[in-house]
Amino acid sequence: MSLAKNVINCRECKKASQCFQHLYPEELDFINEKKIQLTYIQGENLFKQGAFSPYVMYIVEGLVKIYLQTGPAKQINISLAQKGEFLAISSLFGETVYNYSAMAVKDSTICMIDKAGLYQLMEKNHDFALRIASKNCRNETHYLNIIKNISYKQMHGKIASALLYLSSAEFIELDVFQYLNRQDIADFASISTESTIKFLKEFEKEGILTLDGKNIEIIDKDKLLEIGRKG
Repeated sequence: MSLAKNVINCRECKKASQCFQHLYPEELDFINEKKIQLTYIQGENLFKQGAFSPYVMYIVEGLVKIYLQTGPAKQINISLAQKGEFLAISSLFGETVYNYSAMAVKDSTICMIDKAGLYQLMEKNHDFALRIASKNCRNETHYLNIIKNISYKQMHGKIASALLYLSSAEFIELDVFQYLNRQDIADFASISTESTIKFLKEFEKEGILTLDGKNIEIIDKDKLLEIGRKG
């Protein structure tokens, strides 16, 4: 972790979330004074589950893995967050500690925004507050799908659902598989690494995907969707 080079004033930032684009100039100046911009290298933790949460984080550039630590050596990967997304928004609404962990899976530039300052701005600008709350609520469907996958699906359905998520339209430009190892994919599916490798090879034999080192290319998405639905 290090201080970001060439920190851009919030008024001039072209990578700001749409939430910030609706703020008045004096409000942007206020939030600019409440932030610290840092660079995290690949593999570095932004924050740990259970740690005190003084900041809401905004991803200026990069890719971040969100995960739950469920045991001493076990975790569940929840999602990938990229530029334009907020992390730990729930800390604005009464949470005093981070309820998940976050790690940079590629070098990432992050704005750490003092949550008291951000909350103060939300109290003054209700449209801004609604946009922030909306971003937090959009994760609900994804979290419910994770619970469904873990609770009801067989292993091949779990890995199919994980692959569909990781190859979805929002990640096409990033080619996220180059940043993930087989253990990462296994943790998204909540199955063992050995089972993940086995099913990937089976899917390749069936013509559903191709494997090239770490990279995975989905060839037959309809078949993968069918496996994911049937579970």
